Amino acid sequence: MKIKVCGMRDPDNIVDLAQLKPDYMGLIFYPQSKRFAGNPDKSVLSSLPDSIKLTGVFVNEKIEEIIQKVDEYDLNAVQLHGSESDLFCKQLRDMLNLRMPIKKIEIIKAFGIFPGFDFNELKPFNDVVDYFLFDTKTAAHGGSGIMFDWKILDQYKGQKPYFLSGGLSPENIPEISNLGLEYLYGIDLNSKFELEPGLKDINSLKSAFELVRI
Repeated sequence: MKIKVCGMRDPDNIVDLAQLKPDYMGLIFYPQSKRFAGNPDKSVLSSLPDSIKLTGVFVNEKIEEIIQKVDEYDLNAVQLHGSESDLFCKQLRDMLNLRMPIKKIEIIKAFGIFPGFDFNELKPFNDVVDYFLFDTKTAAHGGSGIMFDWKILDQYKGQKPYFLSGGLSPENIPEISNLGLEYLYGIDLNSKFELEPGLKDINSLKSAFELVRI
């Protein structure tokens, strides 16, 4: 199972996290977020191991702005955490392929999950994104630290791999293996592993990594 740590900002914290070798590291380019990355240190980002997929998180951003950030920070993946449509995702993918034909940029589309969520809404996205991300539905577009009822995922009948997000913590991570979720691709760790917004507790993350990678 892949591990994504999101909401990184501090250069030293980024370097320390890299030592744990997460599969994905997320930078939030959403100005209203408490974990807004601002202008990340390019020298630090360029020193990260190739095994870490640097991911830019965007909320209802313009395609040109996303592509500019992908190019500027050499991103490996784009996470769309707003109300982006399947048409938007297709246009973004087409533009990325046109501008960067050699480099494969993954697209992750996040959805806020709540009781009564209709998983049929995901069908139009199947051919235009690489992964889904299921998070707790909030007005803040993620980072709430609130879990949704994981039993809702039993209603997902698709075959697109997905990340699980929303309130993951050292206490509930062991429960994930008991869920039997066939298409669970990775987990997304954020607010429950912070000393303050944008600053991760490396020791807590290390414990979580050990739980997942046993």
